[in-house]
Amino acid sequence: MPYHFQHYVLCEMPGTGIIMSEINEAYALAKKAYARLGVDTDQAIEVLKKIKISLHCWQGDDVAGFLFKDQALSGGIQVTGNYPGAATNVQELRQDIEKALTFIPGKHKVNLHAIYADTDEKVDLDQLEPRHFEGWVNWAKQQGLGLDFNPTCFSHPRADSGFTISSADRETRDFWIRHCKKSRKIGEYFGKELGQTCVTNFWFPDGYKDIPVDREAPRQRMKSALDEVFLEEIDTNCNIDAVESKVFGIGTESYVVGSNEFCLGYAVRNNKTVCLDAGHFHPTEVISDKIATVLMFTDQLLLHVSRPVRWDSDHVVIMDDELNHIAQSLVRSKLYERTHIGLDFFDGSINRIAAWVIGSRNMIKALLKALLEPTEELRQLELDGDYTGRLAMLEELKTYPFGAVWDYYCQTMGVPVRESWLAEVKKYENEVLKTRT
Repeated sequence: MPYHFQHYVLCEMPGTGIIMSEINEAYALAKKAYARLGVDTDQAIEVLKKIKISLHCWQGDDVAGFLFKDQALSGGIQVTGNYPGAATNVQELRQDIEKALTFIPGKHKVNLHAIYADTDEKVDLDQLEPRHFEGWVNWAKQQGLGLDFNPTCFSHPRADSGFTISSADRETRDFWIRHCKKSRKIGEYFGKELGQTCVTNFWFPDGYKDIPVDREAPRQRMKSALDEVFLEEIDTNCNIDAVESKVFGIGTESYVVGSNEFCLGYAVRNNKTVCLDAGHFHPTEVISDKIATVLMFTDQLLLHVSRPVRWDSDHVVIMDDELNHIAQSLVRSKLYERTHIGLDFFDGSINRIAAWVIGSRNMIKALLKALLEPTEELRQLELDGDYTGRLAMLEELKTYPFGAVWDYYCQTMGVPVRESWLAEVKKYENEVLKTRT
């Protein structure tokens, strides 16, 4: 690292008087600029503090988990890259998550898959119990975090046929029904213990590589199986169920059982939550336009914010147009009050902690940027038919000093400002990640 960059990073670290002064001065000017639009930056920050992001644990170890470490990835899931330092056990994964959270402003949640059970027992998915996740709950209490959950319906011998809960084989189908039932109870346990509602999300990789003859029967089997999974009453203050669709996957290019129409219809009819994953639709289709519509017919919504590059490739979230549109959809009608925001990407080609930090900070930045819009003024321009004014204002807002507000927010929340976190991640990589086998 060149000396001038080292010096710049050092100066940008929170706690140096000169930089804190500069940040405060820049924020004061930004506050005045936004105030002229009728936007209270302090109020926007207070709203932002209450919005939680669910940090996906599987970024830390390339979706390997701890129950079946030798099992190859399946279900259309692929992780590329072999950057050093992937977590190899639950202690390392939690250590890495803790480090990432020191760079992310706010108090958030962690999203677990069933294969990340904290246990030395040899236990299969359909035999998992809350006790197998007691270590995670104790850790979450210490960290002040909530937990979300997912049954793991992939990377398992019972999923090798390409079908899980919609399998034509009754024994296979029953196995996944049992696993999903157990997952709901684990989610309810998380909610009760942590005092934060757990979202348990159900996604299945079921489908055909080539064109099927019978498109109905697998969906009938999936519907009946889900009816059985959700038969038992669960305390919705502790756990809510979400169903996640997908348009296609590797190995299911021609037909996916859990299509968008299936999951949306099932959720609306059965009072379940829909999960919209940014990578699970056609390449030119975006979820930002779906948020308000889905919430017209469901009480709550789950988002898996990812970045598809030509397909469901789960790239690290960057602050692109679609991320800003997602945030605007959530903020302009206060739909964030009914939406659970989770991240879902896995990149093994870069530092995994940096991936968490980049993606999370970008999601929060986009929310802040949306919160700094003069929403009522923009809405009135639209109602008045002043589309010229609407377009002009939206374009001018792009160069308003939201970055100064972001820097101030990071400083007040006690996390590094701008890219100063990167030096700390590099230090952690050298001292911790590179020592792992």
